[in-house]
Amino acid sequence: MGSWITGSCVTGYRAAAAAAVLVAVAALVGGLVACGGDSASADTSRKVIVLGFDGLDYELTQRLMAEGRMPNFSRLAESGGFAPLETSVPPQSPVAWSNFITGMDSGGHGIFDFVHRDPETMLPYLSTSKTEDASRVLKLGKYEFSMSGGEVELLRHGTPFWEVLEDHGIETTIIRIPANFPPSGTATRELSGMGTPDLLGTSGTFSFFTSELFAFQGEDIGGGEVYEVYPYDSMVEASLFGPDNPILQEKEKIEFPFTVYLDPEEDAAKLEVGDTEVVLQVGEWSEWVPIDFELIPTQSVRAIVRFHLKQVHPELELYASPLNIDPLQPVMPISTPDDYSAELAEATGRFYTQEMPEDTKVLSAGIFSVDEFVAQARLAAGQFLEQYKYVLGSFQSGLLFYYFGNVDQTSHMLMKSLDPDHPAFNADVDPKFAHVIEDLYIELDGVVGYTLDNMPKGSKLIVMSDHGFTSWRRSFHLNTWLKENGYAALENPDLRDDPGWLLNVDWSKTRAYALGLNGLYVNLKGREKDGIVDPADREALMKEIADKLLSTIDPATGEPAITKVYFREEVYRNRGYLELGPDLQIGYAKGTRGSNESAVGEFPAETIVDNTEEWNGDHCMDHETVPGILLTNEPLVRPAPSLKELGASILAEFGVTEGFPVLESSAPAG
Repeated sequence: MGSWITGSCVTGYRAAAAAAVLVAVAALVGGLVACGGDSASADTSRKVIVLGFDGLDYELTQRLMAEGRMPNFSRLAESGGFAPLETSVPPQSPVAWSNFITGMDSGGHGIFDFVHRDPETMLPYLSTSKTEDASRVLKLGKYEFSMSGGEVELLRHGTPFWEVLEDHGIETTIIRIPANFPPSGTATRELSGMGTPDLLGTSGTFSFFTSELFAFQGEDIGGGEVYEVYPYDSMVEASLFGPDNPILQEKEKIEFPFTVYLDPEEDAAKLEVGDTEVVLQVGEWSEWVPIDFELIPTQSVRAIVRFHLKQVHPELELYASPLNIDPLQPVMPISTPDDYSAELAEATGRFYTQEMPEDTKVLSAGIFSVDEFVAQARLAAGQFLEQYKYVLGSFQSGLLFYYFGNVDQTSHMLMKSLDPDHPAFNADVDPKFAHVIEDLYIELDGVVGYTLDNMPKGSKLIVMSDHGFTSWRRSFHLNTWLKENGYAALENPDLRDDPGWLLNVDWSKTRAYALGLNGLYVNLKGREKDGIVDPADREALMKEIADKLLSTIDPATGEPAITKVYFREEVYRNRGYLELGPDLQIGYAKGTRGSNESAVGEFPAETIVDNTEEWNGDHCMDHETVPGILLTNEPLVRPAPSLKELGASILAEFGVTEGFPVLESSAPAG
């Protein structure tokens, strides 16, 4: 369980004293700062480009620059500056990007983790958005028709920094910034990114068709479905399955049949998918294929899919990507204006619209090899690079933000290739891929070079990442630790298969529990459904737990497993949504991360174990150990020591010095 959480940590998402780190960061950022005045009027002629490179690590970037392998980054460092950028608490992508977008921490924007819980029901929910069904329906025979529209709601609160610019008459283009689905609707142009589901409403569910009997039987294929197919006369008939038909009263999945013709001699196959015919050699990828799922004869739902022919002989193996929302005919809101996604697709071709297009789940399932995963990730990256060139070519003034996520997702899967001490390091396999992550950094250096050569004259270029990255060697089962230390109890301690989602918890004997990658909650009387801890005892209990966690030594390393424990009232300065968050946020030691099992409310047998999963790199740790990066082509008008401050620094470039939380709480640089 838990693959969707790991996939988003984006999914799987990661020390010095705080004062010392802040002083050091401020000193480094000083090189990025120039004196700037407090202008009352905005400069609508300014041109600012922000490249968001998810997951670029400060130390690795610094090394590659020193080796002369990132010359364009070095050009920026020499002319504007290069510094670490303090990330969020916790350093999870939806939290970090929300800090950047709103200029507030989690207490203000309300995003504390990938997953939150409803204390009244103890049920989990996705932190960034929710979908509500239509409130009124008309039932006719076996059908039911919506009389009022359902809606998708963005759960991130606060004012995006680009909305402040728009209020000052400055056009903004915001492409694929995370934690912005559905799109805010306040930019001149925007395309949603991390948080955007596939047609099934998931973060990406692939399909795998195989003629091998009992393939993957009994295995947990998180994030995908395996379908056994039966060739007859060199032909296979199969189907792609969409969500439940919303028009039928008795729900059943909508289905789209297709046919595969197998070449009896060559390693090739022909696919007939509706009106589209695709011929693939083994190892090839199809272009995007449109799929129209029929709801009733007069209504259908459009999706797009890419196929990869993995094998024909002796058994058929065919991969189908998650069913992506078609940018030419989106069935959910993914852009502002509504037709902007179609403009992008018409300019450079259809593209992945699901939140993170790199299919980490198919590698974790053992269906793709590392080579195949890298090829798919590069395919996705190539699409967005071409799209970026079009967007940059259309940019004339105002603000342009463009997001690249390929390094983040690839680092999650291949970080062990750079770490021979990782418990899952395979000396016969992993060294072959040691160059992949570094190559991606170098390719992003090329993006910077292209931008410098093609951006409008006089543009300010800002390059940033939301957090750093490191090897994930050890997994900490926080719920198990709570049980072993007497803070949590199970209804059936002998249950072999933990159902997860805290369903086996004995709430009458549980004082604290964990949910999400970094969060720990007190089972508080009057707040939790079955709370037992008196509110007067909450703070003392939190301190007791924090002290014990900080003294927990990992027997494999002899070092603390946890280096920070954050009390929410102390670490979050903004208010409004503080009550949504965990009572404590856990800052795991660099190299250790909260486990997938504990994140979804399970209680494994041991407390700290080796991480032997395919997801082997991360950043959801002590935030001081995984800073992001900040580079500019000329000094910033306003300093940006942290991700939370950077939005205000962008506003300052346009002379905007009010109307944003960080600006209201601190004076501009002078």
